Amino acid sequence: MKFVLAPDSFKESMSAVEAATALERGIRSVFPGAECVRVPMADGGEGTVNAMVAACGGEIVETEVQDARGRPVLAAYGYVAAEQLAIIEVAASAGIHLVAAADRDARTASTYGVGQLITDALDRGASRFVIGLGGSVTNDGGAGMLHALGARLFDSAERDLDCGGAALARLCRIDLEGFDPRARSASFEIASDVANPLLGPGGTTAVFGPQKGADPQAVQDLEEALTVFARVLTADSGRSVAELPGAGAAGGLGAAFLACFDSRMRRGVEVVMEAALLERRLSGADFVFTGEGSIDGQTLHGKTPLGVAEAAARNGVPVIAFAGRVGPGSEVLYDQGFAALVPIVQEVSDLPQALTDGPANLERAAATVCRILALGLSAGAARGAQTS
Repeated sequence: MKFVLAPDSFKESMSAVEAATALERGIRSVFPGAECVRVPMADGGEGTVNAMVAACGGEIVETEVQDARGRPVLAAYGYVAAEQLAIIEVAASAGIHLVAAADRDARTASTYGVGQLITDALDRGASRFVIGLGGSVTNDGGAGMLHALGARLFDSAERDLDCGGAALARLCRIDLEGFDPRARSASFEIASDVANPLLGPGGTTAVFGPQKGADPQAVQDLEEALTVFARVLTADSGRSVAELPGAGAAGGLGAAFLACFDSRMRRGVEVVMEAALLERRLSGADFVFTGEGSIDGQTLHGKTPLGVAEAAARNGVPVIAFAGRVGPGSEVLYDQGFAALVPIVQEVSDLPQALTDGPANLERAAATVCRILALGLSAGAARGAQTS
């Protein structure tokens, strides 16, 4: 039998790679000779680099860059030399997890470190990029990233602007003459499940600003500053992107990528599936096992298990999804090609214990499913013998 193992991470419990390994252990405890093809998945957020490096045979590269507050941080990204492909998570340098809640300031947080990561990858020879836009603590429209790549942002007195979104209220001109030509000629796949525009009540500042340290006054100030930024960015890049879906992703980084790079915005899981050659690996498979920490009605909105199920359906392969929590609304997923939704927690426990036990629980759940599959195969063989 052939199993394709394509889980996302189980947040705070195990990575996608660890989840795929646990699934394989469970399968082999029942079907020792099974072919298990591990294809760790992600949706553009946390875990995208590790999942794609594992699936594509790349390496993890570490380099020192600036975090959102300008402090040095050792950040990692993925690089696949044979493909000249760099996989970068914005959160590695501008992540919300790098800044304590009390220290978050959406007015001054900068994406400069993202530009430094891109530069490091360009120096390595990258000409293709996958950028995961999840988990940022910034709200600067990507201005810091553009600056790190050679762009200059001037006020009306031709002075360089300070870092951060609030400074964009004084923006008068963006000079792209010194923008790294290698970045201009490279191609960028932007992995994001955020469809928010840059501005307005559904824009990046109004929706995500408060969790990044913006109080009501800061939300108003940043909205006005990004309105100026959008106008100048359109004038100096020649592209109007503020209204496009995804322009507001990662505090407006989506807008900068759409305006100044050869880029396209896609569902994160689609980017990862394509890069990991998931559909090719589904050939000849009997079952697909996928999953993530929580599965419920929200899984329909571009989450990893749904993307895997869609790919499996195109190839006629049944899908079984595992989750730490199978929540309200999950029943609609049976209409989307899922054969079964399997909760992995086997006994009452508190959350910390459930997270710690995640790999063992997932292994046991996979083994239990495989025993049921084996029973079905045995019953089918017995019926066949009786009718022959």
